[in-house]
Amino acid sequence: MPNMYEPVGYETYEEVDFLPSNQEAMVPPANTINRGWLPYEFENTPEGKELARLNTSPLDSMSRDENLAKGGQLYTIYCAICHGDKGKGQGTLVKREKILGVPSYDDPARNITVGTAYHTQIYGLNSMGSYASQMNSTEMWQVAEYVMKLKQDLTK
Repeated sequence: MPNMYEPVGYETYEEVDFLPSNQEAMVPPANTINRGWLPYEFENTPEGKELARLNTSPLDSMSRDENLAKGGQLYTIYCAICHGDKGKGQGTLVKREKILGVPSYDDPARNITVGTAYHTQIYGLNSMGSYASQMNSTEMWQVAEYVMKLKQDLTK
């Protein structure tokens, strides 16, 4: 039984005669989701964002401090470069004029909620791309909660 000790490797997109469509890399089965992800019910439209405005965080409120700590770490990695450490829209890229027009979280015209913050991370908005491929659902909710904390700190 040499196959037990010498595994047969397959190249991506290589023809393999015993798999469906004779191909190793296949589309995931219908109606499946990746591990660590939750289905998101709102579309990438202005109407979808307005519906998401009323969405609340599914994270455990008893673990709020841990969620904010993790959200703060992720915010520093993914968001602070543009939005700034305090959410004033003055991150390093904005100060160096690499991107323009990043408003502060306390801007009343933005009317940010935890639901719209999550929606924006899922789909992106204007020049901000989606972060759905970098973070899982829990991490994005943690960042959304941290954004709301920054907004609250700015409006004091």
